[in-house]
Amino acid sequence: MRRYKTENNYRTGTAAFVLLCSLALTACQGAQNTGGNSQEESRKEFFAMDTYMTFTAYGDNAGEALEKAEKEIHTLESEWSVTDENSEIYAVNHSNGNVVTLSEDTAGVVSFALEMAKETDGALEPTIYPVLTAWGFTTDENRIPGNEEIQSLLSRVGYEKVELNGQKIHLPEGMELDLGAVGKGYAGDLTAEIVKESGVTSALLNIGGNVQTVGSRPDGNDWRLAIRSPYGDGEVGVLEVSDCAVVTSGNYERYFTGEDGKRYGHILDPKTGYPVDNGLASVTIVTEEGKTGDALSTSMFVKGLEGAQEYWKSHEGFDMILMTEDGEIYLTEGIENNFTLTDSFSNMEKHIIRR
Repeated sequence: MRRYKTENNYRTGTAAFVLLCSLALTACQGAQNTGGNSQEESRKEFFAMDTYMTFTAYGDNAGEALEKAEKEIHTLESEWSVTDENSEIYAVNHSNGNVVTLSEDTAGVVSFALEMAKETDGALEPTIYPVLTAWGFTTDENRIPGNEEIQSLLSRVGYEKVELNGQKIHLPEGMELDLGAVGKGYAGDLTAEIVKESGVTSALLNIGGNVQTVGSRPDGNDWRLAIRSPYGDGEVGVLEVSDCAVVTSGNYERYFTGEDGKRYGHILDPKTGYPVDNGLASVTIVTEEGKTGDALSTSMFVKGLEGAQEYWKSHEGFDMILMTEDGEIYLTEGIENNFTLTDSFSNMEKHIIRR
């Protein structure tokens, strides 16, 4: 079977820590304090959860708050890593069908992942890891597995087979959990809470492209987040938000090109075991909680344009921006007035989704 090297669509720029993780979001210039409200800025940049993170906070306790937040991120990574032999998730995946007792945080994130899997009818699938590995997206040694192999691996996939009772989990032998679709968002919620408990009321936590905003900018205005183009360089538009999470998913982030000339992205359809190919280029979710944004950005991408709209119309608590491969953009009505196209994309056909 021929193998291919993954093409991580990384870009460089003024906010390289965001561009490197290719999740299409970055804080626009202008988030610095202006006017008479002077608050000291503290900043932390570090690598964790296989991505670059940048935390910025303002106020007297900002530095101490960010120290605690970074420590929390590393703790969660040590518990949730799929590859770290000392992590709880690694222990679950190598339990040979035996019951494992999880910490409170890990039980919480697993419970949430299973809940969202059920809520999205399996579009979010926390047990897809064996199939993801077959495609090489966990090893950067990509290959196109045969249909027979994929079907065999899909027999080891199914969130409904996972038994979680409090902090005790039973994972059938041969199955593997991966919290990649919810972990960073869940971590964002926990670190945002730490920052708030430290008395900070203005912060921007960039968790590998999952952007968590605490309050508004120091000058009282909304944070301005540039949504990068899934079609190449540049920004499609600017989204103005406060005190919420913004998360983007798309198969332009990480992909490889097969010998057939076709691009294969890293987000898989759990029903088929193949990379999603439904006409969507990217999905951006705006919601109160990072964990929800993380889960929905992946699952709405899997559902596609029509499925995502149907889901939104029957569920409260989030807004979204959908971009199609043919260059159209769909906004839900809740953020219609918060999003502005840049000059380069001003001719993009824009549709408003209403309930």
